[in-house]
Amino acid sequence: MRVLVNEVGLNCDVSGTDGKPWITFSHALCNNLTLWDDQVELLKNDFRILRYDHRGLGQSDAPQGPYTFPMIMADAIGLLDYFGIERTHWCGLSIGGMMGYGLCQDYPNRISSLIACDSRPDAPPDYQDYFQHRIDVAAAEGMEGLVEPTISRWFTPESVAKNIPVLDKVRAMIRSTDQTGHAGCCEALKTLAFGARLGEITTPTLLIGGEKDKGAPPEALAVAAEAIPGARHVKIPNAGHISNLENPSAFNDALQSFLLEF
Repeated sequence: MRVLVNEVGLNCDVSGTDGKPWITFSHALCNNLTLWDDQVELLKNDFRILRYDHRGLGQSDAPQGPYTFPMIMADAIGLLDYFGIERTHWCGLSIGGMMGYGLCQDYPNRISSLIACDSRPDAPPDYQDYFQHRIDVAAAEGMEGLVEPTISRWFTPESVAKNIPVLDKVRAMIRSTDQTGHAGCCEALKTLAFGARLGEITTPTLLIGGEKDKGAPPEALAVAAEAIPGARHVKIPNAGHISNLENPSAFNDALQSFLLEF
């Protein structure tokens, strides 16, 4: 379904079981809500589930950027308001998990728990440069120019060499991403700066990350977990940046074990 939030049409899906606690899934750059298909299947009997495409991505509208984290966080809160969701567990990967840090800082009464997956809290200079490079490549070559470089960055060399089936799913998502929306999201990612306020987060928090993630390496997530009171950090073996697709068994075990505590 499409929902108008902040004058932007957002593609979203509601599933799971009526009357159960809400969990919201938020995807990564150049992904869409289907990133979470396996997790929806895992949790559908125990949760009411909201997932959606960010502005600029998937089947949502792609207004001219740049976008900002306050802007895309406001989209998320607008969706919660539209569906009458007072509180939700939040599970986000990459930009989705980064938003989770900000939501816990600025809207703590709306978030029951945070699962931030492959999500660093700050953008060092080389990280900012990387997203400018993505903008430049897409401008010169279209989104096709980003497909294989992104696959090589997001997945382990072993999975790329084997060309595991999920790679084609991710390739299709990258190819179908609107170039304007991609650039808008990259501009937001260049401004990532939630690290200084991690100590303010009182929401129960789990950080999940692939042990071979290049974008959000385990060392960065370990430091973030230490800064958040009571947070835990789980490394997903044999996985890179899209850890829920590359090692779904280990990812789902960590996710489900955490959520069973509530």
